[in-house]
Amino acid sequence: MSCTDEGDAKKFLRSFSEEFPNPLGTEDPLPASPLSRKVTLQEVKGESLDFGLRLLSARNAPSWLSAAMCKEAVNELLKDDLSPHYCCPDPEQTEEDERQEQEVLLQSEPLQRIFLNKLREVGVAWQKQMPNPGAPSSKSHSCSVHAIRNTRRKMEDRHVILKEFNQLLGLQDGVEREYYAVFDGHGGMDAATYAATHLHVVLSQQEALKSDVTTAFKNTFTQTDDMFKLKAKRERLRSGSTGVALLLTSDWLTVAWLGDSQAMLVRQGEPVTLMDPHKPEREDEKKRIEDLGGCIAFMGCWRVNGTYAVSRAIGDFDQKPYVSNDADCSSVKLNGNEDYILLACDGFFDVIQPVDVPGLVLEALSSGEDVAQSLVAQAKAAGSSDNITVLVVFLKEPEKILTHNTSSGSAEVLQSFKC
Repeated sequence: MSCTDEGDAKKFLRSFSEEFPNPLGTEDPLPASPLSRKVTLQEVKGESLDFGLRLLSARNAPSWLSAAMCKEAVNELLKDDLSPHYCCPDPEQTEEDERQEQEVLLQSEPLQRIFLNKLREVGVAWQKQMPNPGAPSSKSHSCSVHAIRNTRRKMEDRHVILKEFNQLLGLQDGVEREYYAVFDGHGGMDAATYAATHLHVVLSQQEALKSDVTTAFKNTFTQTDDMFKLKAKRERLRSGSTGVALLLTSDWLTVAWLGDSQAMLVRQGEPVTLMDPHKPEREDEKKRIEDLGGCIAFMGCWRVNGTYAVSRAIGDFDQKPYVSNDADCSSVKLNGNEDYILLACDGFFDVIQPVDVPGLVLEALSSGEDVAQSLVAQAKAAGSSDNITVLVVFLKEPEKILTHNTSSGSAEVLQSFKC
């Protein structure tokens, strides 16, 4: 840890301790809202990490410190006896519900109150003796992200940026990892929020992660969908979400996806295809659905059984297995010539062709604009009325990309692209 990192950490910890000088009591209000009213034991880690990261980010904690504190606090939380926070049975629950509901449910609010007190204890202890929880790698990539509701009534997209994937989730195998994802919800935001909260946690728990990332990702999407199915049943949720997730190491890029959210790579100014999005009209998807006894019909766009315009997704349980939870995955060996990776929902890719992306990015860089914000504006101007989320992960510094791809090689000093 550098002196600067340590100084920033101590400054934040002082401020955090001043804001929370005493443990929260059972009646004290939480400073942030939990995502759920009730959680399963399997969901405790993801919901607590989400709560902690939101809380610390809102107070401008260094991201590496947030990851380290949340990991330590959630580990301490999971050592506690959580049984006092088990929910009482619902008096309206039927015998069939009781038979099908195998999971123990916990009350989320008191759970997060305990978690916050654990965070506070970590802050107090680290003020006295700061450990080395793993400062950010010098290879950590800068990024640009922007998301808008656009003309839709609700914002149903979610995105995740975890440069400190290992630090947050306790992986210590010497392989540096960064995780990025975009989830595009439909019929509500619940499925996208659930995937954004839990998918990376489930991925970190896969035995195959250290030897076979593709298998780990595929298992992760299926398991996350199975977890959400229980929540959707008990809370009567009907939403779904496409998703594209990326795991980045020093020499490999692995992308996994369900549905029509996409990721693309740009290498030396040229787009590189990483994936083929799942759409109902794709010939193999159409055949798969028809072989199961379903159909696709054109109703303004191609829809599965006349309902959803996606053929694979988390959620959409009324149309499973026609809407599949089987993710596809691809990996690319990095050679050092890559410029950036772009992840976006269909609100972007329905109106912007991948071949046009490099030029639009160079245009934004040369004018000193935020790249993701510029790309979102381009998609809106091109006629997109959908939610739009664009996330750009730079594998080279933006200045080097601009210098390499312009004939003059000169440009004004660019703004910092950090998120």
